[in-house]
Amino acid sequence: MNFNNVFRWHFPFLLLLLVFARSVSADTLLVLGDSLSAGYRMSATAAWPSLLNEKWQKKPAVVNASISGDTATQGLARLPSLLKQHRPQWVLIELGGNDGLRGFSPQQIEQDLRKIITTVKAADAKPLLMQVRLPANYGRRYTEAFSGIYPALAKEYAIPLVPFFMEQVYLKPEWMQQDGIHPNPAAQPFISGLMAQELAPLVKHE
Repeated sequence: MNFNNVFRWHFPFLLLLLVFARSVSADTLLVLGDSLSAGYRMSATAAWPSLLNEKWQKKPAVVNASISGDTATQGLARLPSLLKQHRPQWVLIELGGNDGLRGFSPQQIEQDLRKIITTVKAADAKPLLMQVRLPANYGRRYTEAFSGIYPALAKEYAIPLVPFFMEQVYLKPEWMQQDGIHPNPAAQPFISGLMAQELAPLVKHE
């Protein structure tokens, strides 16, 4: 048997299999967020990204890479390794809230979010930017400058702007933890359903 001929015959097929395997592994939505998505003071399996993963039966898979307390700078620092590990097709960016609560300058927040978006794009993944808003008691001037960052970046990079799920959760006191900032476990199924509705048109193939 001429093994060289066998190799030549099978090489294109093997190459096609590798490409197919890469595309399957990339059918992933990575959630890059903070405590609002990490499941603050609850099991990670109770957080809305985990519930969404179950709801969609991993089609696409939802990987929750959110960490409580993360700023946009910290999310940016973790992003390259996450992109290499999970090779996602989409990245939902839910960051900036902690920056705003700490009074970081809108210019710095915008710069970090911009770097996150461009890093995601450079990895051939599609960024999805979530609108984030601050409580009104942070002052009208600052909160408006902060909230304006997100639609401006979405427009500049022609990427989807996903509504902030907390705007509806805040209306239900029974869905909030005692700190008045974080959603509790009872709110997670609602958030999961809302995010499924918002994200499905952006990521679902079926």
